[in-house]
Amino acid sequence: QCAGQRDENHLPYCSGYCCLASLKQAKYIREADPEAKAFIIYDHMRTMGIYENFYKTLQDDPGVFLTKGKVVEVSEGEDGKVKVIVDETLLGEKLEINVDLVVLAIGMVPVTAEEPVLNLEYRQGPGLPTDELELFYGYADSNYVCFPYETRRTGIYAAGAIHQPMTIAQAIEDARGAALKAIQCLVAIEEGHAVHPRTWDFAYPEFDLKMCTQCKRCTEECPFGALNEDEAGNPLPNITRCRRCGTCFGACPQRIINFKDYSIEMVGNMIKATEMPEQGYGLYRLMAFVCENDALPALDMAAYQKKNIPVSFRIIPVRCLGAVNVSFVKDAMSKGYDGILLLGCKYGENYQCHFIKGSELANRRMENVAETLQQLALEQERVTLHTVAIDEVEEAVKKLNEFNEEMKGFEENPFKGW
Repeated sequence: QCAGQRDENHLPYCSGYCCLASLKQAKYIREADPEAKAFIIYDHMRTMGIYENFYKTLQDDPGVFLTKGKVVEVSEGEDGKVKVIVDETLLGEKLEINVDLVVLAIGMVPVTAEEPVLNLEYRQGPGLPTDELELFYGYADSNYVCFPYETRRTGIYAAGAIHQPMTIAQAIEDARGAALKAIQCLVAIEEGHAVHPRTWDFAYPEFDLKMCTQCKRCTEECPFGALNEDEAGNPLPNITRCRRCGTCFGACPQRIINFKDYSIEMVGNMIKATEMPEQGYGLYRLMAFVCENDALPALDMAAYQKKNIPVSFRIIPVRCLGAVNVSFVKDAMSKGYDGILLLGCKYGENYQCHFIKGSELANRRMENVAETLQQLALEQERVTLHTVAIDEVEEAVKKLNEFNEEMKGFEENPFKGW
């Protein structure tokens, strides 16, 4: 039992279903031959919910022996049997068991871990992305918090054992959910609007290719493979794949990508619309680009709860931190803002970004932000990035207040009044 699982050299995770499978096979043996005996050596025993009753049934069976321990040796025994040595048992001593057959309850590995399985025409490859984030051990990655069935290939939904380890009953239930999401996707495409998470968004990215330098940043950074390239190297959008996250919008150094309802000019006007106090009065103005998926709802809840949010902040919602173009930072600092806070979804091991890697991309772009601040002769600390979950209301407010206090340690932005 637990053969090779929770093992850094094999499978670092627990498949969860093996315990029940071992118990089931032991029951089959006992039913087929009442004189037979079954030994189950386990590291952990997981039988959740009503399956605990099944586990207790096997515990009461006099022909089924269960013990916690580690198998340290399997060798040839007497009379053609197999000798098994078990250590670290609950009894605190080694056990020697002679059996006719040894079965390893190995873990579950998805077919997508080694083979693409699908034959998709994406510049990133024919299969589902699995290993780029290095979080899912070959299983189809998904945002389990909000979108448990979606993959990074629009219209393809993961279910069953390529989604995560599960039993047959769980896989059937999982498939029902995935099928319903697929139906929703078909309806959305027929009606011409976006699917999750910006459902009913009819806008899509438009490219002014006359200014395109073929830098490929938009095509490489798109988390959903919605952009290919034509023969000239220009971005070639596939609208039905697009999730309207705006990552391409934030990636483009030429600022040639816009949505009808979300453009470079629109955000620029929001930045410039703030009345900026004259320098010397000690009135700081701070800008916060806030992700609309997690950070903004957290701040909304903070306002509803009448939390203390610094009045110095001007908040601009963005589709994703990946949609924050470096030009926004330059425009804001040139306008006279004393500091800029990027507040988005969590990334990394506990990532919750609705668009997979928006916050991570924003963090990578901080190097470009540092260069921009250096050109303006301003301190790098004036622009920083933090992440919060949607339920971390106190943490979101704390980040704003801490940044507000930190900025008071700097001189006012010398561009005020210009």
